[in-house]
Amino acid sequence: MTTGPHAESTTAASDPGALSRRRLLGVAGAGALAGAAGLGGFGVAQAQQEDNSPDAGLGYAFHGEHQAGIVTPAQDRLHFASFDVTTDSRDALVALLRAWTEAAAAMTAGKAVGSATATSYDSPPGDTGEALGLPPAGLTLTFGFGPTLFEKDGVDRFGLRDRRPAGLRRLPHFPGDDLDPARSDGDLCVQACANDPQVAVHAIRNLARIGFGTVAVRWAQLGFGRTSSTSRSQQTPRNLLGFKDGTANLKAEETADLETFVWVGHDDDPAARWLAGGSYLVARRINMHIETWDRTSLREQEALVGRDRAHGAPLSGGTEHTEPDLDLQGSAGPLVPLNSHVRLAHPTQNDGTRMLRRGYNFTDGSDSLGRLDAGLFFVAFVRDPDRHYVPMQNQLSAKDGLMEYLQHTGSGLWAVPPGVRPGEYVGQALFA
Repeated sequence: MTTGPHAESTTAASDPGALSRRRLLGVAGAGALAGAAGLGGFGVAQAQQEDNSPDAGLGYAFHGEHQAGIVTPAQDRLHFASFDVTTDSRDALVALLRAWTEAAAAMTAGKAVGSATATSYDSPPGDTGEALGLPPAGLTLTFGFGPTLFEKDGVDRFGLRDRRPAGLRRLPHFPGDDLDPARSDGDLCVQACANDPQVAVHAIRNLARIGFGTVAVRWAQLGFGRTSSTSRSQQTPRNLLGFKDGTANLKAEETADLETFVWVGHDDDPAARWLAGGSYLVARRINMHIETWDRTSLREQEALVGRDRAHGAPLSGGTEHTEPDLDLQGSAGPLVPLNSHVRLAHPTQNDGTRMLRRGYNFTDGSDSLGRLDAGLFFVAFVRDPDRHYVPMQNQLSAKDGLMEYLQHTGSGLWAVPPGVRPGEYVGQALFA
């Protein structure tokens, strides 16, 4: 099994001159995207400061045992899209998945979809064109199937109801949730990650164009600045609260834990053996009350997180990667407070559970009161959402002191099929 940090990678040939131009375009592209995504100066500043940014010519193989974009080293940009299926035809749905698979294999290799030019001036080109000449920038595309694809309002839409995994259901309403239905759920999802925002947006744009008449975009989210590391080769990033995020995240090199907590086993669900080798994708849009947080003392910020802000070390002492000592006492009680995020999310407080996170910062401009519409787009991959996500989120929602500064506004759960072999299409075993 190939689960190392570069197990899904291939070397994409690229012109050095084109790469130099692309590094310049990366800064310009981030600014251009700000108008649509509200990224503003965040993306530009980050592009200017990352002297050791990943090689834009890096490519990841689309085909493999598992879908790329899970244990792949987390890229810097995200375009996540949820789709509703608008057709009643099973054949049309399968045709779409075939077309999406072909397009995904081309785009992740840095190639145009179909013919880049129109066959005549009276017909549209096969590719939208904004990424022509750009390297693949580490693009990965990860596809998922939502519970409503199998059954919606009691209707078995595509003859799939008996093959729905037991764990695939709408996530429960957690304490403190204020979910927007227009930013939640969906029949299908696609996670596009890349080190160039234009490449990620181009991928979703092309898939939506190909799906016209079969699917419609339900909602989408742009993200910048990864908030987790999925490989030991990556440094720990920071979220918009200013703290290092994902220090204890499950890494690609921890292959035994990936088998335990990420990849669905062959015997996990007899009715859904088509999902073996796949996973479940949890997405949560979490708004942060930025202005309130920025007026909070450093002492309280660190107590709520459970780590020091400067270096990410646990408040019980050591360095960033020192294991927190949850029993160590100070003059006023445990050094890692009882309501701190680090304590409540720790495996020892959650029946040993770990998850693989691939979250991103987002900022979508300002709301009607002039406050930043910003926060964390949380993405995690788990083997069993009922055991490896729901109990932990229930605990965090009810007890985490950070909840005073957070508001969950979007939510979704999708089953992610295993990887695709050459000649197959995404999710083929489900329709067999």
